[in-house]
Amino acid sequence: MTDNKILEIITQAGKPLSFREISDSLSLKSSERKKLKTILKHLITEGKILRNRKGLYLPVKEVKLVAGYFEAHRNGYGFLIPDSPSENDVFIPPHATMGAMNGDRVIVRIEHRRKREGRIVRILERATKKIIGTIEKIGPILTLQPRKKFFNQQIVIKPSEIKVSEGDLVLAEITHFPSGNKPPLAKVVKIFEKPKSPKEDIEILLYEYDLPRKFSANTLIFSKKIADRGVLKGNTKNRIDLRNLITVTIDGENAKDFDDAISIKKSKKGFILWVHIADVSHYVKWNSLIDEEARTRATSVYLPDRVIPMLPPELSENLCSLLPKTPRLTFTVEMHFNNSGERVETLFYPSIIQTAERMTYTSVKKILLDKDKDETKRYKNLVSHFEKMAELCDILKNRRQKRGSLDFDLPEPEVLLDIKGDPLAIIKAERNLAHFIIEEFMIAANEAVAEFLFENKIPCLYRVHEEPEANKINYLTKIIRNLGILKGELKPKEFHEFLGIIKGTPQEEIVNYLILRSLKQARYSPENVGHFGLASQCYTHFTSPIRRYPDLIVHRILKEFLTKGKLSKEKIKELNEILPDLAVHCSKKERQADEVERESVQIMRVWFMKDRVGEEFEGKVTMVTSEGLRVRLEDYYIEGFLHLSHMTDDFYQFDENRYCLIGLRRKRKFTIGTSVSVRLCKVNIEDREIIFDLL
Repeated sequence: MTDNKILEIITQAGKPLSFREISDSLSLKSSERKKLKTILKHLITEGKILRNRKGLYLPVKEVKLVAGYFEAHRNGYGFLIPDSPSENDVFIPPHATMGAMNGDRVIVRIEHRRKREGRIVRILERATKKIIGTIEKIGPILTLQPRKKFFNQQIVIKPSEIKVSEGDLVLAEITHFPSGNKPPLAKVVKIFEKPKSPKEDIEILLYEYDLPRKFSANTLIFSKKIADRGVLKGNTKNRIDLRNLITVTIDGENAKDFDDAISIKKSKKGFILWVHIADVSHYVKWNSLIDEEARTRATSVYLPDRVIPMLPPELSENLCSLLPKTPRLTFTVEMHFNNSGERVETLFYPSIIQTAERMTYTSVKKILLDKDKDETKRYKNLVSHFEKMAELCDILKNRRQKRGSLDFDLPEPEVLLDIKGDPLAIIKAERNLAHFIIEEFMIAANEAVAEFLFENKIPCLYRVHEEPEANKINYLTKIIRNLGILKGELKPKEFHEFLGIIKGTPQEEIVNYLILRSLKQARYSPENVGHFGLASQCYTHFTSPIRRYPDLIVHRILKEFLTKGKLSKEKIKELNEILPDLAVHCSKKERQADEVERESVQIMRVWFMKDRVGEEFEGKVTMVTSEGLRVRLEDYYIEGFLHLSHMTDDFYQFDENRYCLIGLRRKRKFTIGTSVSVRLCKVNIEDREIIFDLL
């Protein structure tokens, strides 16, 4: 009796079933019915079945219901992000949210299929149990004003042992969630002192997202025991020894967890590329103590001043990390390419390597692009290898782009810190040829693994990315037309060609951002629907098992298949049961990590700007709304908001069709990409906001 068997019975019945009907169909004894109740409850929690008001069970798909996560907006409405990659997002109007909060797992009934609009009918799981905010007083009642803007409900504070005052910044635990006209209730569990530094502010952020600050004592003890055994002791059997193969890692200057290393050879027929990935699965077994904690975390979180790792440091920075000139256990993908970049042969095997050097992106760039004499001399034995890597990278990249892959070469913020951890500057982190080499080689390895598992019909966690929805394409087309760089329609399959047309123009970066915003977010799924952004029919994540749990899952599946030659029916059944839940969990944790990383950078931005009030800057408009403009500065990679009330030279009106603000008297126009001079008006540390005046 399994989840899949029960789901099959309910789905094939053609009508709602009672508990007794399900039990009788399985000929269960009274002692076995308790397990059936547990399975039914789990299927309801996972959004696969529903129990109606008469107590009958029916499949969600049969009643125009969709399960997924609720993405709330500050104005009260929101969107359902479905679990299934084959489903489009569903708009939920304010009156149909049923009190759901951002991130809640819900079931939605589709009420307007053409408009893709629905109503939440069941909240399966609450995502937020603790909230950070400021205490406000309304008469005798204390309320909480949450820091997160998408909480648009008033939260009433219950009396507790912790005494609070108006204006206090607190951590509150929700005791009663909103229902009907009743607001949510919460009790204060911690009062924060107002942060005196960005480091203290980020500490509060960790509470805000309920992120772990340390590993459990048992996990640390267990990981130390594993590390103390060493690498080579009894671990070289059934591994190909590649220690004599010239191998390097290429990472950022501050990296400590080295997941991947690469080797290359060239012949008349083409190239042989070895991608060696840390063999984390050798040390972290299914359902072990470390595995359970890694699964809960699901990903490492990278903040400007710290890393919250998925694995304990004994593993992530030592035993599993591919440290320089040190023997390490790896899982190798050996790929043979012809001279046109077609992969003609692929081998997968456990291996042992020893890297020749720990290279950085900066150092490899100096050798390949800057032709730096000192750097070239220092690594003279490796220069020819880097040149071959660059050659193959160029071939693979061109081949990938020809098939329609989208390359958003957009700068990301890099926070430079002083000794105290305060921001010295926030700049654009430019990517160079060395980044592209690693990126191309990892994409190649991930595709090779995904295709192998898919062709052998092995259950797997795929990295999927669906095509953007029609309404977003229409909106995108309208905006780009208004920029004067598009005349006709813009279809998803034409994105790549259009990005090539505008490359090198002043609008390039803005259009890149606009197209990126129109795309769906990539996620994990046991169902392979391809990867739109990479124009890949089959893709997975395999190359970062130290910092991503899905990669570790894929390692285990591939290794077991290679070792045994096949997976047992029991193993396939088990994977089919657990992979959907793991896909949802890992996707959710990835989204949370992205949010935390963005918020942490914003914290650094406001602390960096707080003493610059009154200073004048040049910038560009990155977003236009009916409320004002979002402006990014030229000198620093910092964005702020220019509200209509701070644009005092005219009365401005939002033209939705032309996607711009236009002055009624002087006809001055602001749209995406418009250069603008601003003065820093205000920095709100608490709300993490930067406000500009128009000059």
